[in-house]
Amino acid sequence: MLIPDGYGTLFPYMIVANAATFIDFLIAAFGAVEIHRTHGEHGRIVNSQISIGTTQFMVSDASEAYPPRPGSYYLFVANADATMARALHCGARLEMEVSDKPYGDRQGGVIDPHGNVWWVSQRLVSGPYRD
Repeated sequence: MLIPDGYGTLFPYMIVANAATFIDFLIAAFGAVEIHRTHGEHGRIVNSQISIGTTQFMVSDASEAYPPRPGSYYLFVANADATMARALHCGARLEMEVSDKPYGDRQGGVIDPHGNVWWVSQRLVSGPYRD
């Protein structure tokens, strides 16, 4: 099986209304990097390749054929408190305060301005998740 460099077997593709502002949010709130952008008719973003840390994914503008489809994402960060504060400052809405969880993460949740849920998680212990 051939997979392009930087891609994984499962590669998220986010479809949002106003992809440009969504990409700006990802950059400001989570330190994302835009690797490549392709425009279609009327300047519509038909594909933007984004990287956050070690993960790459794609973002495109919604259309009549492909309406916005918000999702939920689990994001590992070095500092959950700082990342949550930055996301809230960038327009996200609080879903869950940051706190230490019994499974070894310090975690909080936000909903971004496009309706996606982000579980912002700082791993506190090494090893797999356990009950």
